[in-house]
Amino acid sequence: MNPFSRLMKSAGSQPPLGCWVMSASAIVVEAMGHAGFDWGVIDMEHTPLEMMGVMHMLQAVGNTRMLPVVRVPWNDAVMVKRVLDAGATTVLFPMVQDADEARRAVAATRFPPEGVRGIAAMSRASRFGTTPNYLQTANQQIGVIVQIESAAAVAQIEAIAAVPGIDALFVGPADLAGSLGLPGETTHAKVLSLIAEAVQRAKAVGKPIGTLALTQDAATRYRAMAFDYLAVAADLSLVMQGAAATLRALRTQDGSGHVHTLNRGTQTDATP
Repeated sequence: MNPFSRLMKSAGSQPPLGCWVMSASAIVVEAMGHAGFDWGVIDMEHTPLEMMGVMHMLQAVGNTRMLPVVRVPWNDAVMVKRVLDAGATTVLFPMVQDADEARRAVAATRFPPEGVRGIAAMSRASRFGTTPNYLQTANQQIGVIVQIESAAAVAQIEAIAAVPGIDALFVGPADLAGSLGLPGETTHAKVLSLIAEAVQRAKAVGKPIGTLALTQDAATRYRAMAFDYLAVAADLSLVMQGAAATLRALRTQDGSGHVHTLNRGTQTDATP
C-alpha cells in the first residue's frame, strides 16, 4: 500500500497534519520533518525547484518520519516520470478539473499496461535496480492526490473520485476563491460554502479530502468541516512570521532602551 494511503487509514479521529515546503531547500524540509509533521508537500508548482533539488529534498526528508508528497507543476507525464524516478511515492496534481484529467494523472504514474510511465532500468525509485520485482509492484505503491481548485471541479468531485487510482482529493482555497471571482478572499461566505460542499461530496463517496490552513482560525474552521487531513503551515510563512514578530518587538523600544514586546496573541493569524 502507498505510504500516504496507509497514513490516512491509521489516522483515527485526528487529521494528519502537514507542512507546505516552498523554500526548495533540503535543509528546511529535513528540519520540518524533525519538527514532527506527519506529511509534507515538496512544491514544484510555485517554487524554482528543479529535479536535482527534488531528489535532494526526498533524500533529506527520508531521515525523518514526515511522509513526502511532491506537487508537480502540471499534469504532465514527462515531469511525473522524472519525479517518480527520483523516488517520490505520492504525487499531488494541481488544478484537476474532471475525470479525464484525473485519468491522465493516474496513467502518468503507472507502468504499462496500466499507464504510460516510461520504464527505467536504473533509478533511485528502484534503489538503483536492487528492489526485487520493482516493475511488477511499483504501480501499487504510488499514491495520487488531485487538487480541486475551481467551482467546476467541485461539481465533478464524484466523477473525479471514481477514477481508479485516485487516492485522495485536496481543496486549494486560494484558486477556488479565484474561480469565483474573489481572489484572496478565502474566508468569503461563497468560498466557504463551496469548500464545505466539496467536503460533503467527497465524504458521500468515501474519498479522503484535505486542504491548506495557514492560520489557527482556518485550521479550526476546516477541522469543523471534517477534513480528513490538513496542511497547517508553510515553511516560508513560519520564517516570515517569526522574523516579523522579532522585528516588531525590537522596534517598540522606548527611550530608556527597554523593549516592549507585543502581545503574542495578535500574531497567531499573521500571514506573509
